[in-house]
Amino acid sequence: MAKLWVYGEMSEGKLNATAAEIMARARELGDVTAITLGAGAKAAAALLGKHGAKSAYANEDSVFDEFLAEPATDALADLYEKESPDLILFSFTSDSRDIAGRLAARLGVGLISNASEVGAKNGGFTAKVPYFGGAKVASVRANATPAIVLIRPKSFEASETGGTAEIKELAVSIGDASKRARVVERVVEASEKVKLEDAKVVISGGRGMGGPDNFPLLEELAGALGGAVGASRAVVDAGWVPYSMQVGQTGKSVRPGVYIAVGISGAMQHTVGMKTSKVIIAINKDAEAPIMKMADLGVVGDALKIVPALTAAVKAKKGKS
Repeated sequence: MAKLWVYGEMSEGKLNATAAEIMARARELGDVTAITLGAGAKAAAALLGKHGAKSAYANEDSVFDEFLAEPATDALADLYEKESPDLILFSFTSDSRDIAGRLAARLGVGLISNASEVGAKNGGFTAKVPYFGGAKVASVRANATPAIVLIRPKSFEASETGGTAEIKELAVSIGDASKRARVVERVVEASEKVKLEDAKVVISGGRGMGGPDNFPLLEELAGALGGAVGASRAVVDAGWVPYSMQVGQTGKSVRPGVYIAVGISGAMQHTVGMKTSKVIIAINKDAEAPIMKMADLGVVGDALKIVPALTAAVKAKKGKS
């Protein structure tokens, strides 16, 4: 059976949620070992055990929190010489991309980035990677061992197995040469709203909203539903809303229970970031818009009239309950 690693990225003592998502697929491909480094690593390793990791290596040395990429690369490269996994999976995040790229160079192999799926085929591994803004999907084969693949957030749905991992202390010695880029400060965007990538309901607006002055209509509906507001790339590029709200190939990937696309045509660049939503509702003037073909429910009409009416109906329903 194949030997897999899942790198559990840590930030300020917390595990990146994508690691648990990746475990849902990794455990189907072979025996999984989780690797967690930095403050909170042992607790994170135990959590990944609940998601299917058979074993885990953890090290809580502050060097992994204080310095960028190189200490983690050293630790993974040293462990690889002892364990030799067939496949190493990382989250497609800025920190993990940095580590994965350095590790690939250190081991003399390539890597597959921005994958939405990974699987085993003919004794090796392949991944599906969107390109041309998400309009096409390529099947890419890893030709060297280990195969290193970076997985887009929300590509899989996290679920616990009830298992436990054997947690081992990862012994490492980090030299001064790997302590060059220091983390000086981490700034978290302040917000009282539900985080877009964690929301169970997402309402996204496109050019059909007419302009930035109409986006508060979506905010009001999101507030009534306890959700978050997203946007298409077109309106972000137009300066209507900040990039942090963008959903799609070059923005955030979401996987809510309900996704409401308002005034969005449904270009692949956008849909690649939300197509795994459980229920998709589209509101659009154009009954032939591409988004209508993938929607579970399509509403044809003026979004500027439909959204306020929907908000009023939700508030009325809540008032009666």
